[in-house]
Amino acid sequence: MVHIEKARLRWVELYERVRDAGMACRRCGVSRPRLRKWRRRYVARGAAGLTSRSRRPRQSSCKVRVREEELICSLRRERRLGSKRLRNELLRLHGLRLSAATIHKVLVGHQLNRLPERRPRRHHSCRYSRPIPGDRVQMDVCKIGPGCYQYTAIDDCSRYAVVSLYDRRTAKNTLRFLDKVVEQMPFAIQRIQTDRGREFFAIEVQERLRAWGHQVSAN
Repeated sequence: MVHIEKARLRWVELYERVRDAGMACRRCGVSRPRLRKWRRRYVARGAAGLTSRSRRPRQSSCKVRVREEELICSLRRERRLGSKRLRNELLRLHGLRLSAATIHKVLVGHQLNRLPERRPRRHHSCRYSRPIPGDRVQMDVCKIGPGCYQYTAIDDCSRYAVVSLYDRRTAKNTLRFLDKVVEQMPFAIQRIQTDRGREFFAIEVQERLRAWGHQVSAN
């Protein structure tokens, strides 16, 4: 019997003599749960019960077959899935039950635990533009802060911009800004495009724009 097993036997024998768990634990320097554990094993199996049991799992970890490794690597390359999503897809598509840890080991073994980053797609789009200045002016309102609204007008051809700040987003301020845009734009304005904000679709604003349209047509 090795030294640790002899020590456990002394703990149990001391407790059997004094029948005081607290005293036995203090004299032996062990905790009550530990003393109870080894006494229980000693009562059940005698001195053989004081031998430490192997901590190795009773069942060895699942070995992954070659075909299963190929499925894991194929899904990883084609769909760039992580270990947990690979586990779900293998179960859903092939009825294969593998843990995420096992799948990760397979990926590491095939050097697929880190995939190369995809290059961002290059967008070769032409910038939207109108053929002549003033053909269309985009107008919008943006709230900058409490009691502060930015009115912006940008020409779709030249990108010439007019900006102004007002305390409210109202039809009255829209009329003021329209006068400023017409005054500062260095070319005649043919069309104005806005969103469907109430400050642009107010009756007085629409009447002003309609009157300007008649003036342009007459000229």
